[in-house]
Amino acid sequence: MSNERQARLADRIRVLIAERIEKGLRDPRLGFVTITDVRVTGDLQHASVFYTVYGTDQERADSALALKAATGMLRSEVGKKLGVRLTPSLEFIPDGIPENAGHIEDLLREARERDASVAGLSASANYAGEADPYRKPREDEADED
Repeated sequence: MSNERQARLADRIRVLIAERIEKGLRDPRLGFVTITDVRVTGDLQHASVFYTVYGTDQERADSALALKAATGMLRSEVGKKLGVRLTPSLEFIPDGIPENAGHIEDLLREARERDASVAGLSASANYAGEADPYRKPREDEADED
């Protein structure tokens, strides 16, 4: 199987599931879910569906249960619309991108604060030696004479 075929199938599955979720599932537990990525195995038998949920931890947990309950129905719909001989099994995996992005923002803020404190210290600092520690070629020639 080619990687191109895997990518096309993964993209098609992502679109189909996103459209179906947008139309609404009959599960009140389902929150504001976004399908972020789909990865299909090389044999096209399994699809890992990555998603994020906007909301609280409880809404994330409820949405995970709702997606797990709807997996069979979503798989059969995907199978009908894909037109492939074997429909891949679906596995819904919460995507860690929002949490990682928050952590990265915290690290960047901390780095900016440290840079500002170092800049403040360097503004009032004096050189340990001369301001320009490098010897100039003309000085070398004058010393030799």
